[in-house]
Amino acid sequence: MTLHSPLSGPVNSGFGGGKKYKSKIVFGIAVMGIIPFIMSTFAASVTVGNGSLEFGQGSQQAIACDSKIYIAMGEEWHAQPTDADQSAGFFRVRAVTVSNLDLQACAGKKLRVRLIDGSSQEITIGAIPDAKVLQVTLPSAIPTTNISDSTALLLSYLTGTGNTISGTLLASAAVSVSGTSIYDGSVLSATNADVTFFIDPSAATVNIDGQLVHRTTVETIDNPAASAPVPTPSPTPTS
Repeated sequence: MTLHSPLSGPVNSGFGGGKKYKSKIVFGIAVMGIIPFIMSTFAASVTVGNGSLEFGQGSQQAIACDSKIYIAMGEEWHAQPTDADQSAGFFRVRAVTVSNLDLQACAGKKLRVRLIDGSSQEITIGAIPDAKVLQVTLPSAIPTTNISDSTALLLSYLTGTGNTISGTLLASAAVSVSGTSIYDGSVLSATNADVTFFIDPSAATVNIDGQLVHRTTVETIDNPAASAPVPTPSPTPTS
């Protein structure tokens, strides 16, 4: 069976190694790839500063606080049996992790992720159709221990245009500065941190088929007035 994945051919990314599937991503731009596997990883190249950044078929403006990041998408099996096939199901998107993030350079900034389908439409990631973006505010002071308090990180849903959506959060988020990176197993630190968005840990409501995801976007928004406080330390989240 042919997957018709844009990752199935060679990609001249220059990052990563081994047999990882690689592509380029920039803050505010997008990473391409159909996700047929349990863990898919993408190399990321970010241009620092304010300028016109070329990616894919277009050019967009972006402001980046880091020179290089990586995206890892975690998936798990979601059963969806039918009368014809009781074993039917799909791999749901469990989490999206932004790896190798420099929390010093990005202190106090808002970090946003979106999932884009094959029709260039934003995929709903919450309980209501308008929930298209997940956002956290990175700590203004450099954390020395892992954080898994979504409230302290000001986790929220946004519309595609950036308006905050109130209501119950199905998602959770975590910042990891100790342990090993989800992307490549490197040692985590404040300048090589993982920020993970768990779409719906209960798997009760939001179950996105990984093969529908063609792009993932990561953005930073500089808004110091809305910076997250330094949260109470928490244990390393289970991925």
